[in-house]
Amino acid sequence: MAADPFVGVALHSIGGLAAASFYLPYKGVKRWSWESYWLVGGVFSWIVAPWVLAAIVCPQVLDILRETDRSTLLASYGFGIMWGVGGLTFGLSMRYLGLSLGYAVALGLCAVFGTLIPPIFRGEFDTIISSVSGRWVLGGVAICLGGIAVSGLAGLSKEKDLPAQEQRAVIAEFSLFKGLVVATIAGVLSAAMSYGIAAGKPISEAALRHGTADLWKVVPVLCVVLAGGFTTNFLWCVALNLKRSSGREYMAPRSGDQPVPLATNYLFCAVAGVTWYVQFMFYGMGTTKMGQYDFSSWSLHMASIIIFSTLWGVALHEWRGTGRRTRLLVALGLAILILSMLVIGYANYQASLPAS
Repeated sequence: MAADPFVGVALHSIGGLAAASFYLPYKGVKRWSWESYWLVGGVFSWIVAPWVLAAIVCPQVLDILRETDRSTLLASYGFGIMWGVGGLTFGLSMRYLGLSLGYAVALGLCAVFGTLIPPIFRGEFDTIISSVSGRWVLGGVAICLGGIAVSGLAGLSKEKDLPAQEQRAVIAEFSLFKGLVVATIAGVLSAAMSYGIAAGKPISEAALRHGTADLWKVVPVLCVVLAGGFTTNFLWCVALNLKRSSGREYMAPRSGDQPVPLATNYLFCAVAGVTWYVQFMFYGMGTTKMGQYDFSSWSLHMASIIIFSTLWGVALHEWRGTGRRTRLLVALGLAILILSMLVIGYANYQASLPAS
């Protein structure tokens, strides 16, 4: 399939919108603990949605995985486990650094490691940096990191705009050292999703040999990587179910003297889970369109997540009452991130043109 980076950017943008939106349906879940609705949503995110899509677009998925070398399967699955741990430690970075600084540090590191480590590991970095288009792609990645940093500053400025009582609540457990350590772990391990997809390239190649369309070749890889993520989250949520005695919530029609809307809870979790998976469905589609510098897809994914999550924050009035400086930083962060996506897209387009 011919590269079409601007279509790739559009696909990554849709994936970012899904990633920024998936948590909203969880707000409709009533009288369930976090671990209960997270696990139910996760079953749809990491098991149901990947395998249903694989059955539709890649019916030979089981044959493909049987033919794949065990080391490839273990690598993709192992990176999925690492990614799952990164997601779980992400919350601790918010606890010690606050939402804004923790978000910026963790996602910034995730963008760096998830974008640059795969081509370095494959020995492609010298080739990338030696070409004009490759340097432009790296420049776009750098701009993306700048946008993440400015978005983090906007969040810090927002926290300073809060009343003193709310500020104390935000930074009650603030610890710069602990926070930076945990955010580093979260950022590095969360980038393992990118590593898992890169490690699963032999699976994608096998899918193509079995007649899977190029646009869907990453789908069977996601089945393996997300199984690793499911393993981590399943163990953690079940442990919390046991610790907090919340396991009964999955079937209990009442919580105390309050009725529990089981059917709607499962429905909202299913919608949230499928929406979450859609981000990586479009991520996988987008990578097929980016050409030789498909490693830049991870930066596009991170940028689009922050753009749409910020826009959701504006729509939900989360920035109401903030000062002019904060609002300017929000606008500047969005502008820089959009610029980074345009630069990366244009650089990949230039690389896709025939040599003159």
